[in-house]
Amino acid sequence: MSMGAYDEDEHERREAQASRVDADFDDERTIYHGKVEYDAGESAEELLSKFEEMKSD
Repeated sequence: MSMGAYDEDEHERREAQASRVDADFDDERTIYHGKVEYDAGESAEELLSKFEEMKSD
């Protein structure tokens, strides 16, 4: 059998596998505790000027 080619039995096997629904997964939601902080850092203008400086090097 060449690569990428398969017969009718293989086609039926793949169809059956693709149509099967896996319901055995954990349906509970994960709860995270804590906080997230974002450092906005420099302004957009400062970042653009730094980018331009890096491009010119």
